Amino acid sequence: MKNILSLLAVLVCSLTYSQTTFSGTVLDDNSQPLPGASIIIEGTTTGTVTNFDGNFNITTDRTPPFKVNASSVGFDPMVLEVTSSNQTLNFILKEGTVLDEVVISASRTPERIFESPVTIERFGQTEIKNTASADFYDGLENLKGVDINTNSLTFKSINTRGFASFSNTRFMQLVDGMDNSTPALNFPLGNLVGMTETDVLSVELLPGASSALYGANAFNGILFMRSKNPFDYSGISGYVKQGVTSQEAAGTNSYTDVGVRIAHKFSDVFAAKVNFGWLKGTDWAANNYTGKPGTGATRASADYDGYNVYGDEVATNIKAASGGLGIIPNMNVSRTGYYETDLTDYNAESLKADWGLYFRPWKDDFEISYVGKAGTGNTIYQGTNRYNIANFFQQQHKLEVKNDNFFVRGYIVADNAGDSYDMVFTGININRTWKSDQQWFGEYIQTYAAATLGGATDTQAHADARAAADQGRLIPGTSEFKAAFDKVTSEPDLTRGSQFKDASKYYHSDANYNFSHLTDWAEIQVGGSFRQYDLNSSGTIYTDSDGSIKYNEIGLYTQLQKKFLANEALKLTASLRYDKSELFDGFFSPRLSLGYTMGETDNHNIRGSVQSGFRNPTTQDLFIGLDSGRAILVGSAESNLDRDIRTYDVSASGQALGQPATVNVVGRAAYENAFSLNSVQNGAPVATNTDIVKPEQVLSFEIGYRGKIDGIIIDFSTYYNKYKDFISNETVLVPFYGTAGDNGLSLAAIQNGDYEAYQTYTNSAADVESYGASVQLSTKVFNSYDLSANYTFTKQEFDQAAYPDFRTNFNTPEHKVKASFGNVNLFTNFGFNVSWRWSDAYLWQSTFGDGDIPAYHTIDAQVNYRVPSLKSSFKLGATNLLGDEYYTAIGTGYIGSMYYVSWTINNL
Repeated sequence: MKNILSLLAVLVCSLTYSQTTFSGTVLDDNSQPLPGASIIIEGTTTGTVTNFDGNFNITTDRTPPFKVNASSVGFDPMVLEVTSSNQTLNFILKEGTVLDEVVISASRTPERIFESPVTIERFGQTEIKNTASADFYDGLENLKGVDINTNSLTFKSINTRGFASFSNTRFMQLVDGMDNSTPALNFPLGNLVGMTETDVLSVELLPGASSALYGANAFNGILFMRSKNPFDYSGISGYVKQGVTSQEAAGTNSYTDVGVRIAHKFSDVFAAKVNFGWLKGTDWAANNYTGKPGTGATRASADYDGYNVYGDEVATNIKAASGGLGIIPNMNVSRTGYYETDLTDYNAESLKADWGLYFRPWKDDFEISYVGKAGTGNTIYQGTNRYNIANFFQQQHKLEVKNDNFFVRGYIVADNAGDSYDMVFTGININRTWKSDQQWFGEYIQTYAAATLGGATDTQAHADARAAADQGRLIPGTSEFKAAFDKVTSEPDLTRGSQFKDASKYYHSDANYNFSHLTDWAEIQVGGSFRQYDLNSSGTIYTDSDGSIKYNEIGLYTQLQKKFLANEALKLTASLRYDKSELFDGFFSPRLSLGYTMGETDNHNIRGSVQSGFRNPTTQDLFIGLDSGRAILVGSAESNLDRDIRTYDVSASGQALGQPATVNVVGRAAYENAFSLNSVQNGAPVATNTDIVKPEQVLSFEIGYRGKIDGIIIDFSTYYNKYKDFISNETVLVPFYGTAGDNGLSLAAIQNGDYEAYQTYTNSAADVESYGASVQLSTKVFNSYDLSANYTFTKQEFDQAAYPDFRTNFNTPEHKVKASFGNVNLFTNFGFNVSWRWSDAYLWQSTFGDGDIPAYHTIDAQVNYRVPSLKSSFKLGATNLLGDEYYTAIGTGYIGSMYYVSWTINNL
């Protein structure tokens, strides 16, 4: 027993003496603390980050001497040596250059942004803390080459290099490796169910095609958001922002944004975190009452159809409806609609949470993690129609195993549309709940005829007819209107209601292995991915009334990076990916890039790349079966064409030709028995056969330069894209009888109004090209002030006259200029930043509406003050400081101003 006790005593003493503790501070070259700086013992993964005061403390089982590395984004790293226990290390980091910042997304491996083989933008913690925008996501708009189209206060769509829309299926958004796109819509709802600001580690953005590494959806660009690992960032942090939004249409309204992060490293083996965020405000009200092209300009017009007026989409030719009475004019008349403000309360809200459990069983870089995310919220979405997204819910769950050389992850993304509804059909069916279309138009025709026979002018006869038909109309604000509204918005059948119903999901897995630790010849990576879609809208969006629709995609890729010449000045990156959807043939996506570093101090880098990309048709391109009011949307998957069956009434004129009173139209007819809309509008109907959709391809060339000249950092890139099989929509008219092109019955059907508009999903034969360039200059002026400016040029080439029915929806200004000026430490603990953006005018095209977007400019500004004793930062800020309201798309609300004050505590 005595020997055992002696042995235990020796072991305890050995363990005690093997522990080395050291502490210290990390300051910048202005003697200001650097919170969140990384402290790592070289050759290990043991480390920590500094607290709000720049202090740290580490205990390790290593025996001195050993070296310790201190680093922080935007500063040059520094190494000091620990020679004894209880030693104090004082690091003073000098401000570095953004070219030395490390990025991961460009090549799926850590590398300096200076040596990235393609254009890449980075938005780190320093930029997040100093942004003049209301939050980090809005701050991305200041990056060069980036467009953000504002759908609503809480839903903004990011895009690069043209062809933008709110349903931007060309751009991918990843949060810790998980696709943030909603299964039903195929694109992310901005940051509505994304990340809380205090948990953001960095944001990276790759403009342009990235299919070679990231697959089919990374067609126009990809956004990467990385969160803080609780092993490295422990503690409690949070923020609260309180302010107001100001808009002429909606007035001045309260705005609140709150977030909290709780993370704890329980040991070197286990760590966990949880985040919570809540935002509430009033959305930008939309009040564009201009009549759409081809209709009356004002509400007094008989055929008026306003952008933000719903229910007036229902129109008929009153002469045809009257049976051809000579006294009735041959013209369309629309029902009286409701303003958007009558159909929504503009409640903008986001409630989100995420949590993670992290295990490092061997106390090294091998990590097993589970991450869950859930979010709900209210916003406005504009697609073919305007939608009130109410109590929308999305969840994600991920399991991942990784170390520095590999990862394997699998996750599920599921959504639920909640109480969302289509505002267009809300207006349409509130009208129909009160009075059927047949009755309303019948009363209109009778009154018009009587007034005309009584000597009224045409204008007065139309006014009398509308007043008579609208007699007893449901008035917003009354209990009767509220009862009809509640009934319509809770019914998913669009013949009676407007509810947006969906509970779709997709399953995704991907893996990557980097062989660089096994060979010195080159860095070689291999990887792959698999995704299965499970569409479930109960027949309200997709043609899935008889059960969910499932299909899958698979992809495999490899990449090689090799450095050549003296000092490894030449860097070659070659990638190849193969993707296969079960619905289409497979595609290869290669990428080849060369980067050359030169100059006496190696501070100039020239790069060039060529790559191909592709995108598969979306779930809606393939399987949608939706009445949008203006047209029936029918996806063109072969299995989808015969599932969409609709019944229509045939006019009296058609029945006189021997046709039945009702007919059934199958979706396939839109592709095989239809007239082009343009030809009918021009008075010479031409039959058209529409090919079913297939994947779209792009060939992209890029040249770029990054460097530093006399203290000025320059980042320049130019590109050229050539598209093939551009995915597009065509609107066609399907006759209820006859065969399109028969020069007989089908033409009579068009003449009698016995037809329906359908929107098809296909590929254009048109040659579509785009090209552009962007340049950014950054420097310091007056010793410590940060000044940067960037310019972006973007243009498409497309012969609209040769393809009048095809629209590219380029939706991008030709010229954009952005600039920022600030000082993070104007005087002790005080900083400021001012950002200015200008956009050239451009044409907006979408299925909701087309129109010109005027040029605009806007200024955001903020001042901030740090209080180290409270571990706090305070910020006073304003967006659109000048109050000049603007908009980025037809049909959305004007963007007003926001004024806020924020308090952030202990955010490392």
